[in-house]
Amino acid sequence: MPRRGASTIARVRTLEAPLACTERGGAGVMTTSQGGAPETPVRLALRQSCLPDSEFAEIAGEVATRRDLDHRALSVRTLLHLPRVANARGYVSRAQVDRELFFTGRQLRKDMNAARGLISARRPELGELEFAVIPQAQAEAIFSRLHYLRSGRPNSLNFALIDPCDRLPLTLCSVSPLEWRRIASQIQARFEVPAGKIWDISRVYSRNGAPPNAISYLLSRVRSALRRSEHDIELFITAVDPNLGFLGSSYRAANWQQWLTVQARPYLYYERRYISPRQLRQEFGTSNLIELQLKNPDRRFEQSRARLMDSKIFCCRLNGPTEQVEPHRLRR
Repeated sequence: MPRRGASTIARVRTLEAPLACTERGGAGVMTTSQGGAPETPVRLALRQSCLPDSEFAEIAGEVATRRDLDHRALSVRTLLHLPRVANARGYVSRAQVDRELFFTGRQLRKDMNAARGLISARRPELGELEFAVIPQAQAEAIFSRLHYLRSGRPNSLNFALIDPCDRLPLTLCSVSPLEWRRIASQIQARFEVPAGKIWDISRVYSRNGAPPNAISYLLSRVRSALRRSEHDIELFITAVDPNLGFLGSSYRAANWQQWLTVQARPYLYYERRYISPRQLRQEFGTSNLIELQLKNPDRRFEQSRARLMDSKIFCCRLNGPTEQVEPHRLRR
């Protein structure tokens, strides 16, 4: 086979746009450029896409505006699904981002339509809202449509801030006994809180347009209510996932403290949609990916390949102040 000459190679290379890695506004995008033409992103980094000023945030905002969708909800749900298509180094192509935004937006539209009449559409002031306990069925109906995980937590206590005019919630949360044994044992060993007295803020949802500080206000009311209840609780905890753009600001505003970080486990997906290990165990009896694939060869089970950022564990004592400590990291 004849060897291509240098002139042939040069002609081929002039047709290719050179790759250049650039940091633009913290976006961490891989771009193509040719001559003096504006750079166009061809690959985006997952670790940068969760930032509020990232290239992904700008793209998601344009899609949300064009399709009249909640920008925050669209961004979080899409960030949950991008790790499914990202490569092992944590990069996704612009085409993959556009595809996931399209399918996520379509599902979000369906969920928003199904949730009409379940959540208040009014815009009251924070001081007008009423604190209330709401039934499990009502909370599940909202979480399964509007929470980014699209599911509630069974056997929980559910609290909400209610609009007094239409009697519908704007902001709500679920509280349940902690089932994460690794976290419970660490807290018991390091902070002398009995594992059985630790409860989990397992779901939080606040409608776009709810008053500022609604979540932190709700958390404070829940703390006061359960402090006076018959439940023997000493500590609340919650997990904050920075891969989805969450910073824990509402918890800090309610005087919670970060005590731990936990090595992230891969996200799991069933038929190209995110599914929690709990849901897999409930539906298939296991959350082990190999077992699932062997027992269900006609079904599609996947997990993310890119390394995800650690989850942050925030804690709040029900009585007295919560200590500020240097967060301790736990491995899986």
